[in-house]
Amino acid sequence: MQLGTFSLSLAVNDIKASLTFYEKLGFQIFHGDIEQKWLILKNEDTTIGLFEGMFDKNILTFNPGWDKNANQLDQFTDVRDLQKELKDKGVTLTEEADDSSTGPASFILTDPDGNPILFDQHV
Repeated sequence: MQLGTFSLSLAVNDIKASLTFYEKLGFQIFHGDIEQKWLILKNEDTTIGLFEGMFDKNILTFNPGWDKNANQLDQFTDVRDLQKELKDKGVTLTEEADDSSTGPASFILTDPDGNPILFDQHV
């Protein structure tokens, strides 16, 4: 199963304080808008997102269709195909993508410990 590139989306209380902290760990801004209270940071092959006021919990995120630098891949497993495969395996989804659409879409599931997992396709 080809899930897409992985990142950890962190629900933060103060994006500026979080940015300062993670910069000390060697992370640099890769994408985002601090005024909109979201940033994507990278340190080598590690990617984290900082999101102030957008999520209740930290989220494991997979982005089908992207490589580790958010470049579109020529071949990838579409998020709707991933959704169908997981549902066929008996996985319960918290939110579903519209399986009649094409292009960008997302779905969410929750692991046994309550951790949300987002499959977020931007292409």
